[in-house]
Amino acid sequence: MSDKPIFCYSVGRPGSLSLQQSCEMFFRTAWSLVLRKGGLGIRGIHSPGDTAPSKGKMPPYTNYHAQRSYPMPDEPFCTELNAEQQALKEKEKGSWTQLSHAEKVALYRLQFHETFAEMNHRSNEWKTVMGCVFFFCGFTALLIWWQRVYVFPKKPLTLTDEWKSQQLQRILDMKGNPVQGLASQWDYEKKEWKK
Repeated sequence: MSDKPIFCYSVGRPGSLSLQQSCEMFFRTAWSLVLRKGGLGIRGIHSPGDTAPSKGKMPPYTNYHAQRSYPMPDEPFCTELNAEQQALKEKEKGSWTQLSHAEKVALYRLQFHETFAEMNHRSNEWKTVMGCVFFFCGFTALLIWWQRVYVFPKKPLTLTDEWKSQQLQRILDMKGNPVQGLASQWDYEKKEWKK
């Protein structure tokens, strides 16, 4: 028997994967499963009850994500505190009546990025979006005008009103389609359309 693992053998049916392809697919799937589950300890796993910051992440990247439907993020907004903020966190453990309003606001800002009022506040991004839309519409109209003037050829002679009226007169003179067509609706004695 060979020294290759048993799970790498493929069945030799037509259309089945080769031995190398099936091994690559198996190991790729297994590796992604290990990374997804945090089996190597690289990725932090958080739940609503877990408030510990993730140890394997770089300082600017955290699991902080607040939204209106779930306003309690897994991690506080500020995970790395300076000396002043650490002193404030120690003071927080005491009586809250001794804290000033500014200190309470500073503690709130350490935990959360924004208030519900700030979260619900409308942004002015729509002005930028509408400005871009109007700019591109104007640019497109300018491009179409330039193409009509400089790129497209002149209008063919057969599309002019004079040519169309002469063509209609020719059809009537030849009495084209006299049963149900144009000639059936033309009065040849009065030289006008039938009423």
